[in-house]
Amino acid sequence: MTSETNITLIKSLEEVLDLERAALVQGDLDRLTHMVPEKEKLIGAINDLQVMDSEALIRVQQKVERNQALLNSAADGIRSVASRMAELRRVRQEFSTYGADGQRSGFAVRSNVKLEKRA
Repeated sequence: MTSETNITLIKSLEEVLDLERAALVQGDLDRLTHMVPEKEKLIGAINDLQVMDSEALIRVQQKVERNQALLNSAADGIRSVASRMAELRRVRQEFSTYGADGQRSGFAVRSNVKLEKRA
């Protein structure tokens, strides 16, 4: 491969990484899934290059690390939301209190409670 082709591959990967960052910042996770095949193809092609130490590759590595940190934060946020939703479901199904002895007591909440209205 020529040096010009190498530069084109690296610039293309940088553009994809910049788009990935924008999608992460905007919370557009659907857009991320569409970028994966192109990103993998470009990374594979760059891995085949013989250039080991280049400022452009160092820049790409920094962008990859930046995006990985954003991906990790997004995953942590998703896990937090899932945990909170599970907790809310549990609260709706059970009422818990603590007795004088410090022991927790749970009471099942009836889900089909009907209120009868009388005139």
